[in-house]
Amino acid sequence: MDCDKCGREAVMHAAYSGLHLCEDHFVASVEKRVRRRIREDDLVPDDATPEDPQTWVVGLSGGKDSVVLTDILYRTFEQDPRIQLVALTIHEGIEGYRDESVDACVELTDELGIRHELVTYEEEFDVQMDDVVEKDPEGMAACAYCGVFRRDLLSKYAEKYDADKLLTGHNLDDEAQTALMNFLEGDVSQVAKHFDASLGSFEERGEQDDFVPRAKPLRDVPEKEVALYAHLEDLPAHITECPHASEAYRGEIQELLHKLEENHPGTRHSIMAGYEELASLAASEFGARDEGDTELGECERCGASTTRDVCRKCSLLDSIHAV
Repeated sequence: MDCDKCGREAVMHAAYSGLHLCEDHFVASVEKRVRRRIREDDLVPDDATPEDPQTWVVGLSGGKDSVVLTDILYRTFEQDPRIQLVALTIHEGIEGYRDESVDACVELTDELGIRHELVTYEEEFDVQMDDVVEKDPEGMAACAYCGVFRRDLLSKYAEKYDADKLLTGHNLDDEAQTALMNFLEGDVSQVAKHFDASLGSFEERGEQDDFVPRAKPLRDVPEKEVALYAHLEDLPAHITECPHASEAYRGEIQELLHKLEENHPGTRHSIMAGYEELASLAASEFGARDEGDTELGECERCGASTTRDVCRKCSLLDSIHAV
């Protein structure tokens, strides 16, 4: 099949748009969507200057999504002194798996000349995920523990590095899965939190002094296209599933979305278009900005923002260390 833009051999067919694209036009398409999302979400404020640059911390795991995001951000802002990138890698303590992905992170950041920081669960929490999975004091999936710890460290180090934005590599599939899960669970407050955390433009979300604001510039790009971009650009992505991955419900949603997208191309885009608008309405009605009865305080153990006396991270660590 030929490329619809130039007639050269196509490397992909996007069923949702009908386009066949060659390597060059496909790569350009992905980069264009990321840069458009950066503009539409107002990531670069009007008052950013070389004298007072923005610091963007990028969560770099070494997987395809975060590697592609880091690469495109570098290409986009390489000559822009208003933006300074800091890649943050978190080592959870998963034997073999994370060691290889950290190598990918080091290779990429060395090649691009980006500042790279590495933090570990062992140094921060005196735990390793392999041991947490074995102990499992709360009877939860490994991802439930890891998600709490990872979010805590991303927020902590984004603040430590005086970040203006915290960027993660969530793609279109990730976001559509989360949206559908929130719908099916009937959790309006979670829909509102999702918007406040990382959907919509920063102008829509408003100022939130308690957290470094988050953004997901890859959220318009399907997962398979992210993987293809990483392959075509020969990026050092570590494309292997975590050995402890066990989010059964999300896996069912993923399969459902794959079938819907196959039978009805464009389903993921439609879900996100409607979801973002509804999430904005939910945030204005139920969002954290308007919930006076759930005012954030500080964890009495670590000082992290929380609605409890002891944050979820610290309570989980107490359970783990008690075993």
